[in-house]
Amino acid sequence: MSVRSTTLENGMVVLTDDMPHLESASLGVWVKAGARSERKSEHGISHLLEHMAFKGTSSRSSLQIAEAIENVGGDLNAATSIEHTGYFARVLKDDVVLAADILADILQNSTFDEDELAREKQVIVQEIGAARDNPDDHVFDLFQQAAYPTQPIGRTILGTVDSVRAFSPETVRKYMRRNYVGDHMVIAAAGHVDHEGLVEVARERYADLAPNGAPDPQRAEYRGGQERLISDHEQAHIVLGFEGRAYNSDGFYAAQVLASILGGGMSSRLFQEIREKRGLCYSVYAFHWAFADSGVFGVAAATGEDEVSELVPVVLDELRRATETITDEEVVRVRNQIRAGLLMSLESPSARAGQLARQQILWGRPIPMAETVERINRITAQRVRDVAEQIFTTGTPTLAGIGPISRLADVESIGETLLR
Repeated sequence: MSVRSTTLENGMVVLTDDMPHLESASLGVWVKAGARSERKSEHGISHLLEHMAFKGTSSRSSLQIAEAIENVGGDLNAATSIEHTGYFARVLKDDVVLAADILADILQNSTFDEDELAREKQVIVQEIGAARDNPDDHVFDLFQQAAYPTQPIGRTILGTVDSVRAFSPETVRKYMRRNYVGDHMVIAAAGHVDHEGLVEVARERYADLAPNGAPDPQRAEYRGGQERLISDHEQAHIVLGFEGRAYNSDGFYAAQVLASILGGGMSSRLFQEIREKRGLCYSVYAFHWAFADSGVFGVAAATGEDEVSELVPVVLDELRRATETITDEEVVRVRNQIRAGLLMSLESPSARAGQLARQQILWGRPIPMAETVERINRITAQRVRDVAEQIFTTGTPTLAGIGPISRLADVESIGETLLR
């Protein structure tokens, strides 16, 4: 196995997956802090910090950061999720140390200049407006809010216009000092990379990093409910969901398989029944989002105003059928799809590095591919049917809709239908 792991004195973990046949490497720093780590007054600050990290440090201006990486043909990027934030680079093998140095610089020495902050806040305000104008995105914000009302995990990643405009440089610094600590951070690299060399760079560059002290986020409590926004969009955008399974739960892999059987591709049950046979919509799919201590299972679709009242009952019929009729052949097909996707991801150093970091954050160690495949192969049709029964008939459903949705059933009647 090519994966190596070293824990530094400050608790930071360095992971590498050496691929010596490549001429490049992907590396990054992942932080166990995202939208759900925010206090109410900090709504959207994780995402803002991701933006501000590239806006200048005590030794490099924003232009110098960009030039330093682009002069060697590399690139920098970042992403914020509900539970994590990642900062990553891809460079040629000879420039790994440079990339690691830039990442360390932006994560420890960013100045959060007042003028840069004001400009970036305005950029994010525009991003919030664009997301609200796009019902494909906005409906999922409403869905998360309905599933976890009045909780950090239920708030949008982008924040609100008011919350973003209220941030000051010191607000950002306080959030970073609280959450960006050694035992909440992972450096992961894959490609042509020297493990010991990266460890030495990390040990030197992060010598002053606080080792711990980040608070645990508020525990998630799935509640369910509904959020509706009637608008003049041509299509009705609908997300119907239920409480899913956490990453570490017994039913996680079975829920992943269930989502693929129901709506994971052109051969899935929902696609075949709703689009191919009935022509009720262009797009329909199922998803399972797992979090550290909770999860949501959902079905998303967009349809015309006249088809709304027919669409949801057909979806509910397919969910009920899943509790009784999922076959061994379907499970084997989906297991093969998942296994193929995992194995194909090994060909990408960026995917490998990200996978290593997430595994370390979620499970406390890199998970060998053989172990993951073995867990997936243990899933049986009966196990998937049982998990489907538990998900679809327990607790309150969550329903979000945007557009011409006056004919959309309410969440109470949907729950009653599934319990019949």
